[in-house]
Amino acid sequence: MKKTETTTEYSLQTRLLFAVSILLFIFLGLTGMVLDRAFRDSIEAGVAEQLQLQIYLLLAYAEEEGGEFYFLEDLREPRFGRLNSGLYGFISSAVEGELWRSDSALDLQFQDNQVLQQHVATGETAFTTIRSADNEQLFAVSYGILWEDGESEYTFTVMETSEPYLSEISGFRASLWSWLGGVAVLLLALQLILMRWGLSPLHRMAKDLKLIESGEREQLEGVYPRELRGVANNLNLLIKTERKQQARYRTTLGDLAHSLKTPLAVITGLMENLFQGRGEVLSGDVKQQVAAVEEQLERMNQIVSYQLQRAVTADSSSTLARQVRVAAVIRKILDALVKVYADKQVHYELDLDETVIFPGDERDLMEIVGNIVDNAFKYGSSMVRITAGVAESAKTCRELVIFVEDDGPGIAPDKRQFVLQRGARADTLATGQGIGLAVVTDIIGSYNGSINVGESDLGGASIEVRIDLVISPVVVN
Repeated sequence: MKKTETTTEYSLQTRLLFAVSILLFIFLGLTGMVLDRAFRDSIEAGVAEQLQLQIYLLLAYAEEEGGEFYFLEDLREPRFGRLNSGLYGFISSAVEGELWRSDSALDLQFQDNQVLQQHVATGETAFTTIRSADNEQLFAVSYGILWEDGESEYTFTVMETSEPYLSEISGFRASLWSWLGGVAVLLLALQLILMRWGLSPLHRMAKDLKLIESGEREQLEGVYPRELRGVANNLNLLIKTERKQQARYRTTLGDLAHSLKTPLAVITGLMENLFQGRGEVLSGDVKQQVAAVEEQLERMNQIVSYQLQRAVTADSSSTLARQVRVAAVIRKILDALVKVYADKQVHYELDLDETVIFPGDERDLMEIVGNIVDNAFKYGSSMVRITAGVAESAKTCRELVIFVEDDGPGIAPDKRQFVLQRGARADTLATGQGIGLAVVTDIIGSYNGSINVGESDLGGASIEVRIDLVISPVVVN
C-alpha cells in the first residue's frame, strides 16, 4: 500500500488570530505606556503646584535683616517645624549659598552640595528631582525673587519626599496593567468568536466538499458569501465537468472494446467453421497452423480485454465517488452467478455488514467482487463463503475487508504472487486462468488497497481484499 506524506500547516484561523494578537498586544502595550507616562506627568504637575503654594506661604511670612531670614509667626504648614517630616524649606542665593532652612531639614544632607547655589532667574520656577545623602528621591521647586530693596536676589526652594507619589504611581501601574491584561484576554476571546463566525462559510464549504468526496452529495449547495460564491460555482462546474468526462471516457472505451472484440469474435468463428468443415482434408501441418491461429486470437482477445480494463480503471481513485453499499453489490453478483453455475449447485454462506460503504465507483466494486466470486464458483466444488465488513488496520484507520473462500483445489503457493502481479502480461497467464485477478489487483491498487491469496479452512483458496475507508479531508481550522 502507498504511504501518504502529510505536512503540518497552520490554519487560516490560527494565522489571523496570531497576527491580531500581536497587533493587540502592541497596541495595548503602547496604550499602557502612554497612560503611565500621562499619569506620572500629572502627578509631577500636581506636586509642582503644591510646592509652589508652599513657596508662596514662605514668602508671606519671611522677614530679612542683615542678610538673614527669620519668621515672626509660626508657619501654617506644621510639617516645616517637624524634623524629617518629608517637607523641607530653604532660602538661598547664588552667591552666599544656603541662608535658611526649616526645622524639618536640620538633618537633611544632599549628594550634591551645590544644589542650593543654583541660580534661578527672578520670577521663574524650576522643578527638579534631587537625591539626598541617603539616596532618597525628593521633588524640588525653586522660585527666584528680587527682594524689597530691589538689589538682592534670592531663591526660595521647597522639597518633598517622592515616596508617597511613587507609591501612588506604582499602584496605578499595577491596576493599569491588570485591567489592560483583562481587556486583552476579553478582546482575544471576542476576536476568536468573531473569527470563527467570519470563517464559518469556509468550514461549511469544507464539510460540503467532504460530503461530495464521500458520495453523500452531488455538488456544493446553499448560499455562500459573495467572496466565496465564485469559488463555489467554479468547484461545482469542475465537479460536473469531471464526472461528464469520466462518463465519456467509459462510454468511449466501452465502444472501443465492443469494436475490437466483435471482429475478433467473427474471425474466431470463421476459423472454427473452416477447421470443422475441412478438418478431414487438411494436413497435419495445416491443422497445427489453424490451431496456432486460434490460440493467438484467444490471446489477442485477452490482451484487448485486459488493457481496456486497465484504461477504464485508471481514474478509479477519484474522490468524487457515490456511496456504494457493499452488501447490495455482493447479492446482485451472487444472483447472477447462481444462475450461471446452476448445474454445479454451489451453496454459499454470507456474513455481510449491511452498513459498510465502498469509497469508489460501483463498477469497480462489481469488477473486484465479480472476478473473485466467479473464480470461487468456477473452481470451488460445492461451497463458497463470503465475508464483508469493517476492521481497524495497523495504521489506526478503518478498512473495508472482503473475504472470499471456496472448497476447490486452491492456488499453488508458488503461483499466488504471480496471479497478483500488477501489470503481468496477459499472454503469460496459464490457459484457463484468464486475467481476472490481474485486473482486480490493478483496480485495488488504484484505491491504495491490498489483496492477498491464501488457503481457506474449507480446503480451497481464500482471497482477502482490504481498502481504506478514509477519504482525505479538506482542512480549514
